Amino acid sequence: MTKRKLQPVPIENPKPKIKPPPVSSRIVTVPNLLTMFRMALIPVFVSLLYSRKFAWALGVFVLAGLTDGLDGLLARRLNQGSQLGAILDPIADKLLLVTSFIVLSIPAISPQPLPRHFPIPFWVTVVVISRDIFIIVGAAAINIVTGFSRFRPSLLGKINTAVQILAIAAILIAASYPSLSGYLPTVYTTVFAFAVLSGVHYIFFASRLVNEERRQNGD
Repeated sequence: MTKRKLQPVPIENPKPKIKPPPVSSRIVTVPNLLTMFRMALIPVFVSLLYSRKFAWALGVFVLAGLTDGLDGLLARRLNQGSQLGAILDPIADKLLLVTSFIVLSIPAISPQPLPRHFPIPFWVTVVVISRDIFIIVGAAAINIVTGFSRFRPSLLGKINTAVQILAIAAILIAASYPSLSGYLPTVYTTVFAFAVLSGVHYIFFASRLVNEERRQNGD
């Protein structure tokens, strides 16, 4: 009679392994800290505008723009994307841009003596703000009616944001060097055109997103 060798039974570790929190639940990350820093720069930026220190304001605006690009890069490289960052990042961008357009539309903030084409025309600022309100209200309405919430920026929307960033930089350069302000009407017209086009385009873009999800769900 042959003896069977008994195989050792592996003993399971009773202590469960502690997994690190998922990336999406993290709050304190390098990208999020950069986004918060960018938001903290907004009152500094406004203070410099009120003091008519346009060159310094331009420097702060450029610094804010650099942190915007850097936080997205680090989120991908360090695998530190988070739900909080996805919310804070566009809010920080919009706060900076909307604040810039509003403050630079105030005549008392403009360089003295008043250069040509200053301040930003009221109609430009109204269209910029109205476009954002229109998209927010439209997205909220779609969410209430259909339950859809997976909105994302369109390519034209991203181009519109880039145009506004470049426009504010160009306006601050003209404020620092009033002799260069001749190009500002072109800047204002471009901002107006992209705000209107991207706002109208988002109606069709959001509709397509909703229809795609319905097809995927078999509705």
